[in-house]
Amino acid sequence: MFGNIAKSLFGSSNDRYVRSLNPLLAKIASFESSLQAMDDATLANQTALFRQRLANGEKLDDLLPEAFATVREAAHRVLGQRHYDVQMIGGIVLHRGEIAEMRTGEGKTLVATLATYLNALPGDGVHVITVNDYLAARDADWMGRVYRFLGLTVGVIVPNLSDEQRRDAYAADITYGTNNEFGFDYLRDNMKYERASMVQRPFAMAIVDEVDSVLIDEARTPLIISGPTDDKSDLYMQVDAVVKQITPDDYEKDEKQKTIVLTEEGTERVERLLEAAGLLEGANLYDFENTQVVHHLNQSLRANVMFKSDIDYIVKDGKVVIIDEFTGRMMDGRRWSDGLHQAVEAKEGVQIEPENQTMASITFQNYFRMYPKLAGMTGTASTEAAEFFDIYKMNVVTIPTNKPIHRVDEEDEFYKDTHDKFRAIAKRIRQHAEKGQPVLVGTVSIEKSELLSDFLKQEGVDHSVLNARYHEQEAHIVAQAGRLGAVTIATNMAGRGTDIQLGGNLEFRAEDELAGMPEGPERDAAMAQIKAEIAAEKARVLEAGGLFVLGTERHESRRIDNQLRGRSGRQGDPGLSRFYLSLDDDLLRIFGPDTLFAKMMRNNIEDGEAIGSKWLTKAIETAQKKVEARNYDIRKQVVEYDDVMNDQRKVIYEQRADIMDAETVGDVVEDMRAETVNTIVGEACPVGSYPEQWNVEGMKDRLAEILNLTPPIDRWLEEDAVDPEIITERVQAEADAMVAAKAAELEPETWTQVEKSILLQNLDHHWKEHLATLDALRQVVHLRAYAQKTPINEYKQEAFALFQRMLDNIREDVTKTIAHAQFQLQAPPPLPDLPDFITTHFDPFSGEDNSADIDAGTLGLIQSQVPPMQIPQPTAADLGQDPESWQGAVSRNAPCPCGSGRKYKHCHGAV
Repeated sequence: MFGNIAKSLFGSSNDRYVRSLNPLLAKIASFESSLQAMDDATLANQTALFRQRLANGEKLDDLLPEAFATVREAAHRVLGQRHYDVQMIGGIVLHRGEIAEMRTGEGKTLVATLATYLNALPGDGVHVITVNDYLAARDADWMGRVYRFLGLTVGVIVPNLSDEQRRDAYAADITYGTNNEFGFDYLRDNMKYERASMVQRPFAMAIVDEVDSVLIDEARTPLIISGPTDDKSDLYMQVDAVVKQITPDDYEKDEKQKTIVLTEEGTERVERLLEAAGLLEGANLYDFENTQVVHHLNQSLRANVMFKSDIDYIVKDGKVVIIDEFTGRMMDGRRWSDGLHQAVEAKEGVQIEPENQTMASITFQNYFRMYPKLAGMTGTASTEAAEFFDIYKMNVVTIPTNKPIHRVDEEDEFYKDTHDKFRAIAKRIRQHAEKGQPVLVGTVSIEKSELLSDFLKQEGVDHSVLNARYHEQEAHIVAQAGRLGAVTIATNMAGRGTDIQLGGNLEFRAEDELAGMPEGPERDAAMAQIKAEIAAEKARVLEAGGLFVLGTERHESRRIDNQLRGRSGRQGDPGLSRFYLSLDDDLLRIFGPDTLFAKMMRNNIEDGEAIGSKWLTKAIETAQKKVEARNYDIRKQVVEYDDVMNDQRKVIYEQRADIMDAETVGDVVEDMRAETVNTIVGEACPVGSYPEQWNVEGMKDRLAEILNLTPPIDRWLEEDAVDPEIITERVQAEADAMVAAKAAELEPETWTQVEKSILLQNLDHHWKEHLATLDALRQVVHLRAYAQKTPINEYKQEAFALFQRMLDNIREDVTKTIAHAQFQLQAPPPLPDLPDFITTHFDPFSGEDNSADIDAGTLGLIQSQVPPMQIPQPTAADLGQDPESWQGAVSRNAPCPCGSGRKYKHCHGAV
């Protein structure tokens, strides 16, 4: 109670913080008159003066008032837009590395120019992150006019750019792009073989637009670069045929977790079906021999039961295309991992693409935490303020609106079932459209959008449907959603980032209607005509009540509902919002109360009858809080698990960078060789053991296999009282001499390049294998909970042991490759460019893919990612036709001498 009294007297902590910025606002305003008196050239020269002051020791905070005032004046001259005081507050918040929560229509895009300009002055580069490629290109062009006027360079990262174009864009003072493009470029850079071919430079600052979408919604799902493995199309089709024969009684499904488990009777039935199909080895489905079949069976069950066409994916041009659950956009080029996408392809009867193996991976949490300064802006962040601080150490500051909000938020209406609800919605939309009030309808899936479209057609209401099938035109459709009588159906905030202006959007109307018309009096007259039409139409829309936002059901996150509501009532305009719900809605059905009261309500509500219930409203809020808490736990779990991998990732990536930057890597290779010799001798001659207990034959075999050496160990043992240390020194000396002789055959630069190539090649190969092992470990480590152990602690211990083993394997393989290699006396070929890998952004816990836009990665054939070595490999003609005689003469990782193209260890060398 006392807290409420204090709050009413002194305001909230947020209010006090915003008020504390008033002196800074006054200081910014004090520069306005002097800047207005400058001509364009003098104003543009301010940038050079600011940079000189920075070089003389001033800090960015010292420059802030004058720099912000400069941007305000430049924007007024170039764009005809002057920053409001509340936008200045937003700019200060961004500069301080915090999150500015600003209502829709308050001009966040313009706000970003303030902090972006100031932090670009040192020349280290500022990254402005947007949620899709359209907004990245639009904002880079639109706001780029201000930056270029002030003498800064602007780059934009969009799909299908060459490495040279990306490098130029990152070299600019300000770089626009999507979260996925920046993240994938980071991963691709750390797979390259020369520092000069990397495109990014060290991070300085990132400003994230729609920060809740990027750092919260999409943060459950890591970015992954992968390449294909062996084709198993037939197995997917066979298992899919089996799954389609089982009934709902054979399994139990959990829609919350998107998991499905066979019952005991279902398992027996599936075993009989698999046995009949010739896929089962032995009598038990869960025998070790059937591990692969069980994996395919589980994925096929999920594909057939849990994943729905037109909700989770659509089939387009013979391909399964994933639908983003947050934005409703199609994600061409994205694929679910771990065989799930192939299972869906088998279900739909389209061509099955090969599975993929992870080659590089990072979560958004760990990517964005690499920036020394991180800021963000959005219309809805306060409900996740705790998470933003816990994960990113960013405070959320709510910025007041420029004008008071006049939108009316009506209470929710409840109906018995979906049919009654949609019929009522269609009638309500018709009533508002007939009086000229524009209506924006929010749905949660393509299926619901098209269902509502059918109801509106029956009511004779003209409307536009905006969902994943038509996302190319989404910005143009949403921009005109405020026109007189317009009815727009949008899937889950599609078109976010595009301003809905009452009466219509001048910029988009001009683009649509005056395309191709040259500059001149005729175009000016047409523009004046459009402006007059918009002004007249806006007056009629205001008279009709402004934009009516209608939600067809509550989203699982309150934040998404607030985003939808926030599209109405911008800049003091009138507006209206209401949500229509039914007991069939997924949120209530899956997460709501399964009580006798809910069943009684279903039985006692008449068809078409609407009710308003505080109990149901409370149930909705409780359900949303449950889901938000669950999703936070998932994201937190992703971070906990990725933090383990992140420490290892940093070690590997730093090691790669050191190798690429080093003039010579001979010391590294020599240390690896010494460690390998120590290990081999140490295993054969344990400390504290007697010579007669030593495994001398095993040591000789290992030295021949790894170091290509046959030292006279027996003679050493006969001649001297040799201890393990002396054997180690002698073997080391022989190995060093052999490698020195090889190095002498080549030019020093060539030998260095060979050593670097071998190091990077082995590092990448083992890191890729390590990632696959960690993926498998993460999927099963939760079972340790049954043994009263904490899965994350078990994962940390296992991952550390696996990492140590990986480092040992790298040392051994590098030593072995150099020892056995025969080099041709010619310069190594130039290093190849990295191919376009398959890039995905999938949820390791649910299998969902949450990328918001299309990446440059393609599904084309992927070439080898390592540079070809000039090391001739033995063939069957060299070794003899008997494969048994090849053992020991062929490296296990070398191509098989039979000419199959597979590695020896996977072909005739298989154990």
